[in-house]
Amino acid sequence: MSYCVNCGVKLDDSLDRCPLCNTPVINPNEVTHRASVPPFPKERGQVEPVKNRDVILLYSLTLIAASLSCGLLNLLVFNSTAWSLYIIGACVILWVAAIPIFMYTRLPVYCSLLLDGLAISLYEYLITFNTPTAEWFFALALPITALVTLLAMLTALLYRRVSSSFLAVALYIFVEIAVLCVGIELLIRRFLSDPPLLTWSAVVLTACAIIAAALITTLSRKRLRNAVRRRLHF
Repeated sequence: MSYCVNCGVKLDDSLDRCPLCNTPVINPNEVTHRASVPPFPKERGQVEPVKNRDVILLYSLTLIAASLSCGLLNLLVFNSTAWSLYIIGACVILWVAAIPIFMYTRLPVYCSLLLDGLAISLYEYLITFNTPTAEWFFALALPITALVTLLAMLTALLYRRVSSSFLAVALYIFVEIAVLCVGIELLIRRFLSDPPLLTWSAVVLTACAIIAAALITTLSRKRLRNAVRRRLHF
């Protein structure tokens, strides 16, 4: 027994229309649905991923364009000083820094740090064209840059080969800060023809030595090491 969809009266199975309101009787099991177009397409549009070589090309051309435009401006218009060398050197540093990111992602970290040091040294050398002498570069800037590069490479080596824990990395950093400060002061004194004595770097050396001794003690004692880790939540 079915009912009219309009007035709700009971209908006999043999009726085609409602005897009360004349509404057609429709059997839902016999209704054929029309093929309707979905409101949204079945295929989703996807943007083609950008390839590394396209990013490299865009990045390189941008830096080259900046270097060439500044060089031409310096040569043809604002030619009182070689200021464009600062821009060119900065572009070289930016390009070298992007090598392990875009160009060669499997480049060893040691090679990447070495290239960064060479790029910074080149930038410092370009500055010598705007200074009366290049003595400061060979006696001060280049040795300090080499020292920083070697310490960074040593940190990476210790991190990968010895220990990568938070306390161990902190120990590496404080020891190398002390070495760096002592090296910088000695190089400055040599450049100024002063006697090789420690003044301000001795303060840094003392503070770093105390912190390094505490870190070494903590690392050598398992219970103390675990207690520090729990309290610092790492």
